[in-house]
Amino acid sequence: MADVAKEAGVSHQTVSRVLNEHPNVRSETRARVQEAIDKLGYRRNLVARALVTKHSRTLGVVSFDTTLYGPASTVYGIEQAARAAGYFVSIVSLKSIDKLGVNDALDYLTDQGVDGIVVVAPQRSAAQALAELPFGVPTVAVEGGEAGEASVVCVDQVEGGRLATEHLLSLGHETVWQIRGPSDWLEAEGRVAGWRAALEQAGRPAPEPLAGDWSPRSGYEAGRSLASMKDVTAVFVANDQMALGVLRAFTEQGVRVPDQVSVVGFDDIPESEFFSPPLTTIRQDFGAVGRHSIEVLLRQIEGQGSHERERLVVPPSLIPRASTARR
Repeated sequence: MADVAKEAGVSHQTVSRVLNEHPNVRSETRARVQEAIDKLGYRRNLVARALVTKHSRTLGVVSFDTTLYGPASTVYGIEQAARAAGYFVSIVSLKSIDKLGVNDALDYLTDQGVDGIVVVAPQRSAAQALAELPFGVPTVAVEGGEAGEASVVCVDQVEGGRLATEHLLSLGHETVWQIRGPSDWLEAEGRVAGWRAALEQAGRPAPEPLAGDWSPRSGYEAGRSLASMKDVTAVFVANDQMALGVLRAFTEQGVRVPDQVSVVGFDDIPESEFFSPPLTTIRQDFGAVGRHSIEVLLRQIEGQGSHERERLVVPPSLIPRASTARR
């Protein structure tokens, strides 16, 4: 900073004000300082700055199974929102979802001096582990159910299941079959609850859901079973990857979509509009989840909501395409 000040012909304090975007600096002075910064290749010493301000400008993110579209998209949304707010992100991806694994991740990030932590906790076991941990740092849980004292930001999975089911019923189908996600996932539970509630409200029977594991193969196996049932005309699949497997199974078994069976997925992955036929699905706004997560976390860091547990719910939306048709 002393070199920059000398090059620009200003004081050390003026350079500091420019770097911190202080308004009381004349535009020509600011331009001269910026020119000196560019010429000398000056970069801030973030470690030294953190020692002075007591803030590292770094946020921690703990996630599970980022090979799946939902968790990966959630982490991406969080990272983009954090960068837009001027924060770096340190990510820990865990295979173990027990209390020890979560605790180790939080300890690791706390030792790095992060200002706050976002935990992506879509599984019930992860949310339970999070609920049992003491919080010594601002923390937000994403899809975390009842994560103890932590604030929660989530997509309304129940509403998503309801939207999918009501769409199919509105097309004249007598009932809707479902291929659900893994039983430990809060998202899978919410989608089942919305599906069941919509059927009950319409006075329609709820067939026993078929089990899936989010993979196209599990959707394919469930689709083969459904293809052999003559009374199946509508299927709500708990994610688009499994829906891809269902479409493949139906094609192999000679079941025409949507002429004979209508199919709705969930997530609106980028490939879903290029399925054959293009997939009707429920869209999750992962960008909104990321923004709200960072907003809630920054309120805690800045002391505006440190003693208030927040719960923000992001609404999903129906994306109609060619895989559903009137009965």
